[in-house]
Amino acid sequence: MRLDRIVFGLAVLFAFGAAGSAQAGEFDGVTVNIMTFTGPQIAEPLQRRAPDFEKMTGAKINVITVPFSDLYTKLLTDWASGTNSVDAAVFAPQWMGDYATAGLLEELSPRIDKDKALDWNGIAPFFRDFSAKFNGKTYLIPLDGDFQMVYYRSDVFEENGLKPPATWDDYVADAKALNGKDFGDGGPGYGSCISKKRNAQAYWFITSISGAYIQSKGTSQGAFFDTRNMKPLIDNEGFRKALDVYSETTKYGPPNEINLDVGDTRSLFTSGRCALSIDWGDIGTLAIDPKTSKVKDKVGSINLPGATEVINRDTGKLEACTKDNCPYAINGVNHAPYAAFGGWSGGINVHAKNKVKDAAYTFLSYMSQPAQSSVDVTIGTTGFNPYRTVHFKDLGPWLRAGMSEAAAKDYLGAIEASLNSPNMILDLRIPQNQKYQQVVLDEALSRFVSGEIDKESTVKAIVDGWNDLTEQIGKEKQLEAYKRSLGVER
Repeated sequence: MRLDRIVFGLAVLFAFGAAGSAQAGEFDGVTVNIMTFTGPQIAEPLQRRAPDFEKMTGAKINVITVPFSDLYTKLLTDWASGTNSVDAAVFAPQWMGDYATAGLLEELSPRIDKDKALDWNGIAPFFRDFSAKFNGKTYLIPLDGDFQMVYYRSDVFEENGLKPPATWDDYVADAKALNGKDFGDGGPGYGSCISKKRNAQAYWFITSISGAYIQSKGTSQGAFFDTRNMKPLIDNEGFRKALDVYSETTKYGPPNEINLDVGDTRSLFTSGRCALSIDWGDIGTLAIDPKTSKVKDKVGSINLPGATEVINRDTGKLEACTKDNCPYAINGVNHAPYAAFGGWSGGINVHAKNKVKDAAYTFLSYMSQPAQSSVDVTIGTTGFNPYRTVHFKDLGPWLRAGMSEAAAKDYLGAIEASLNSPNMILDLRIPQNQKYQQVVLDEALSRFVSGEIDKESTVKAIVDGWNDLTEQIGKEKQLEAYKRSLGVER
């Protein structure tokens, strides 16, 4: 037998033998259409691993990409209309409720229970629950773990005698102090780089800032609505303060910051142009890419900055942190790490053909298994961030990817601090959350930073838009869904 056939056989055994979930050639002639967003993040690892999967199983994986702003609607329309041209998808777990409630998603527990190779319990509990379950049933397989955090140029901060920002006031002050300085490339750098483009992913950043002022008593308190009456937590001094911070940072960013997507700000940071940035876990891995990064071993990663004042939900006023209103404060600072998005996850169309469902599940399992995922989370272009216990405990893949031990511990430590926080903000997961955030909130923020409307008009636009949606869908229904979403199952 030829050596390459032996190697191929071992690869099949390694990938699927433990679960008995597939055999060589089992899916010959089967095509699986999987939809996700254009990327290249998220789509890249699916496309890169698809040929190997086809060699191992016979299944052809056809990755369909659409702009992020269209993904929710196109997927929902395809499945709800009965077109069913899409067999599976990798999308935001927050949208799971809309798809599951409509009976469009395949329940995956029976498959997961038989799948030893997936190592389901090796996925961190938060992602096993928030990114995979709805109403106690498992519909998705996590492929990514998402928290927003702050990155800073550790060398630039040290040279200028600055410490990483503990509060959002510190963030603004540091951005102002460093804006226009030479960061080592011979030209003036930017104090802060934050994506603020409409119809991209900018609306998550305002919650990363406002959360510190709005949520202080733990995850179950919530940061979007008052759990007593479904009142939007927008018309208060905390959210207005966040708008001030959001607007102020624009002064210390690139001239066209309000038109920059996340990919643009990441490139600016890794090319050495930015002192600070808010992002998911991607900058940590992009910073070690020898082809594009000029900041290897010059990047610090921290939990989101916090605030020394939080709102009183009865009055809407900011009040100084105390043991009573900020029980989880650190050195008087309330931190509220934000699980923005939650992490890209894969689900299957309940109406797909049975053999296609089998192949789709096997591919999603393959992508999430420790062997593949431990490599993919270390590659910046994948957009996949750590979500398994082994991703945090085994430094080997990170070191092999080119990250120093110190950088790996710093980066993973910041993510773990968010993951373990008792005051972590869960992203909005109620019916039609996409309209609340991606339509109403995004439009108002875009108009605000462009100068089209002022701060008070921005607050009113969000409050009115959210209240209108809540009334249309049903206030009691939405309140019940919101309260239920804040109790992460364990």
